[in-house]
Amino acid sequence: MSLRSASIVLHLDQVTRSFRVGLGFKRRQVLRGIDLSLEQGLILGLVGPNGSGKSTLLRLCAGVDRPTSGTIEVLGGSPLSQRVRERLAYLPEDSPFPTELTALGVMELLGSLHGMRRRELRPRAADLLERVGLAEQRRTPLRNYSRGMLRRFGLAQTFLTEPDLVLLDEPTAGLDATGFGVLEDLLADARARQATVVLCSHLLSDVHDHCDRLAVLLDGKLAASGTPTELFGVAGRMRLEVEGLDEAQLEQLGQWTEQHGGRILSARPGGRSLLELYRAHGASTGG
Repeated sequence: MSLRSASIVLHLDQVTRSFRVGLGFKRRQVLRGIDLSLEQGLILGLVGPNGSGKSTLLRLCAGVDRPTSGTIEVLGGSPLSQRVRERLAYLPEDSPFPTELTALGVMELLGSLHGMRRRELRPRAADLLERVGLAEQRRTPLRNYSRGMLRRFGLAQTFLTEPDLVLLDEPTAGLDATGFGVLEDLLADARARQATVVLCSHLLSDVHDHCDRLAVLLDGKLAASGTPTELFGVAGRMRLEVEGLDEAQLEQLGQWTEQHGGRILSARPGGRSLLELYRAHGASTGG
C-alpha cells in the first residue's frame, strides 16, 4: 500500500521511456527523467511540440506501455493493476473503436467489461449519447460516422464509468463545433465530482481555459510547470474581449472603449504564445 498522500492521484518519479531504433541496438529516448505529481480534482494540461513525449506519457499513465525506468503511481497503485484500471479512462488520439459495432453496442460492451450493471449502464449510455448529439445515430455502425462524430463518441465512452482519473490525448483533434461544447460540459462534470483529468493539447484555448495547472514537455523533459497565468502571463500585458466597436474604435481600445460605446466582455492576463513558451524554456534547459 502506498504511503503517499491520498490527495495525490498521479505521481511520476524519474520516469524514462526509450524505444529500439531499426534492427540494431540503438535506442531513442522519448522521456528523460520525468518527475510529476497531480492532486485530486485538478485538470492538468500537457503541452509541447510534436515528438516531445506527451502521448507516450499518457500511455504510461494508462498502463498501455511500461516505463524503461522510474516509477509511476496512479490512484495509489500501479497503472497495470486491474483495481486501478477500473477507476481510470483513457482516450487516445486515434479513437480505436470497433467500427462494425454501433455506438450503443460499443458503450454496452465497454460498460460490461468494467462491471457495470445493465440497469445502470443503459440509461447512462443513453444520457451520454444524447449529450454528445448522437442519440439518433446510437444504432448506426461507427464506420458510418464522420471524424467529428467519432471524436464526440470517444468523449462519451471515456466518461461512461464516471472514472476517477481521465486521460485525454488531443481531445479536440478532429472535433466538430458541437464537440467543443460537449467537452466543456464533460470537464465541468468531472470537476464537480472531484475527478482528476490530464489533457494533452496543442491548442492554447484548451489549456488556458480548462486547466488548473500545465506541464510543458520539451525533448522528453519536463521544462516547466505551473498555472496557465504563471506560464503564459507577461507583466504589463492584458488580453481583452470586447463587442460593439468598429475597426477604427478598436485601434483606440484602452481608455476609449467606454467613451465609444463598447463593452468589455472579459479580461485576463495575456502574454506569450505556445511557441514562445517552448522557445523560452528550451533555451533555459539547453533543449
